[in-house]
Order: sequence, then structure tokens, then C-alpha cells
Amino acid sequence: MGLKKYFSKKVNRNEFYTALICLFPSLVIGMTFVIIPIIMVIYLSFTKWDLISEVKDFIGLANYIYLFKNPKFLKSVLNTFYFAAVQIPLDLVFSLFFAFLLDKKIRGLRFFRAIYFAPVVTSMVAVSAIWLWFYDPQFGLFNYILKQIGLSPLKWLYDPSLAMLSIVIMSVWKGLGYNIVIFLAGLQNIPESYYEAADIDGANNWKKFKHITLPLLSPVTYFVILISIINSFKVFTQISVMTPRGGPLYSTGVMVFYIYQQAFEGYKIGRASAAAIILFLGVLAITFAQKRIGEKRVHYT
Repeated sequence: MGLKKYFSKKVNRNEFYTALICLFPSLVIGMTFVIIPIIMVIYLSFTKWDLISEVKDFIGLANYIYLFKNPKFLKSVLNTFYFAAVQIPLDLVFSLFFAFLLDKKIRGLRFFRAIYFAPVVTSMVAVSAIWLWFYDPQFGLFNYILKQIGLSPLKWLYDPSLAMLSIVIMSVWKGLGYNIVIFLAGLQNIPESYYEAADIDGANNWKKFKHITLPLLSPVTYFVILISIINSFKVFTQISVMTPRGGPLYSTGVMVFYIYQQAFEGYKIGRASAAAIILFLGVLAITFAQKRIGEKRVHYT
């Protein structure tokens, strides 16, 4: 049905105007805080601006050329992919494992569920400050434990080979509870009749997990992976608090941290905008690829 034919009826016009009135507040908010800022960032990425002066010099693709030739930016890209490649699998494995345990009928189940979810609602800044003490080379909890079991203390955040891994460990602990809740909801949504039929066929626990639990959890797993990819590319707060300069040899400097440094420390708004566009396109491409690949392996009951 064409638009002209659709709006020829008075009832359809009334429905359209009613919907437009109801959507107007959301459209205004979306335009003000989403659409217009995106357009401004795209425009600024082609300019040279210091955030203070009124003059914005148009310089074309110079900001993009600079970024792809800049070792620090390229290092931030690699660090971002490293963070995502390590954090996402660890998060998936541990959250599914603990969700599987919490799905059992044990005493104090609600207490354990609350304990695992507590870090999620705790401020990232507060958590980062606490973990700074955990990682302290002299007085930290982790090095104290290592000494007690006869191992040498580690420098953690001060070692280029360990700094990003230390951030990953903290990030996994911080966000574990959210994914546990998602997986737990998925586990509880699997019909018990499937497991009863598997018991009749003589399937052991591993076969039931492999052929029933994992396939029927695929929609939840797909969602968790998608959200984890987006969140891993937005990591910033823990980097800023725990390694304020991007860690030793810029080993923890990720793309969002690089954008922050360019914009609010170097006042290079054009370069920061160009880096933000590259980050956006990268996340969009990865999300689209994951969607195309992942949807083929999703099984619905």
C-alpha cells in the first residue's frame, strides 16, 4: 500500500497524527542527544578545532590520515581488541559456570545470587579504587597471598605484560553478576521435559549439557556476546582510575581512553572525533558480522 493511498483515509491520518504526538517527546530527545551529536562529530572529524576558539578549520581527511599513521592510536586499537578477546571468553565461561551452579536447589541460594550481583551495582570508580589496593606491589592483597604460598610478588599494573590482564580480571569480576542473571534466566526457561527425556535415554550430565543446555541457551548466549562486544569496546573508567596515563608503555591505553586524551587533555577535538568515528564503524562492523554469523547458530524452542 502506497503512502498516498494510506493517507487518503481519514482514519489512517488520525492514527498517524496520534502516533506522531505520542512519539514527539522521544523524537525530540533522540534528535537532541543522539542524531545531532552524531552529525556534529562527523563534521568535527574533518576539522581542526581546539574546543576554545570559534574558528573550525576544515582540513578534510587529515585527521584520519594522522590517526592511521600514529603509533599511539594503533596501539590503542590493538589494546582494545586484546581486552575484548580476553575478557569476553572469560566472562562467558565463568558467568555460565556460576549460573549453572546457582540454578541448583541449595541452601542460601538468594544470598549467593545477591553476592554475585552486588559488584554490578557498585560504582566502577569505587571498585577500581579498591582493586588498586589489591594490586599494590608492596601492600596489596594479591601479593600478600602470593608471598604466603611461597611465590614471588608481581608488579601487576606496573608491568607492561600484566597491566592489561590485571584490568581484564577486575572487569570480569565487576560485570560477572549481570551475565549470571541473564544466563540464569535462560537456564530456568529450558523445559524440564527435555532433561527427563534425556534421562530415559540414558544420557549423562555432559551429554545433557552439550546437546540440550547449550543449544537452548544459544539465544541468551548470542545476546550476551553482542552486549559484551559493545561494552568491551567502551571500556574507560577502570583504565582511567587504575592506570591514569594508560599504563606502562601505554599497555592499557584503549580507544576510548585515547579519544579522551585527545579531546580533553590535548584539545584536539578533530582528531578525537575522527577516532570516535573509527571506533563507531569498528563496533558496527564487528556487531554486524557477529549478527550474520551468530544468528545461524541460534536455536529457539
